Amino acid sequence: MTNPPESSHDFQAQLATILREFDCQTGTLHKSTSDGEFLELVCQIGVPDSLLDKITLIPFGKGIAGVAAMRRAPVELCNLQEDLEGVTESGARRTGVAGSLAVPILEDGAERVVGTLGIGKHVPHDFTDEEKERLAGKAVTIARQFAE
Repeated sequence: MTNPPESSHDFQAQLATILREFDCQTGTLHKSTSDGEFLELVCQIGVPDSLLDKITLIPFGKGIAGVAAMRRAPVELCNLQEDLEGVTESGARRTGVAGSLAVPILEDGAERVVGTLGIGKHVPHDFTDEEKERLAGKAVTIARQFAE
């Protein structure tokens, strides 16, 4: 795990709370690099140590988080273990995660992506529109904290 940005915000605790609210076992929070081309890991929960190097720095457009950032829209996979969309990287299956959802964190009032928030379950799951909206709401709060 990389060092979190200088901030008084406890992003690790916030991520843990989000995972409890959504009954998820894994989660990641990434912040965009200053050049806007990569996502840098702020914190994670439940990602196997063997995969941390793969999620520390993610290019926009790669993996679930990178695709969510590139599209500026939520990316959901009901079963990451059987991803047929080609969104996931091959190592992602080693997480044991089945249902996953990543949302972009957009700068308040702008289209600029400042990060991504991802959650996952160990069982296949279709996230509802309400769940997607709730997670996007959490991303809005985090965007404000990133800006401080």
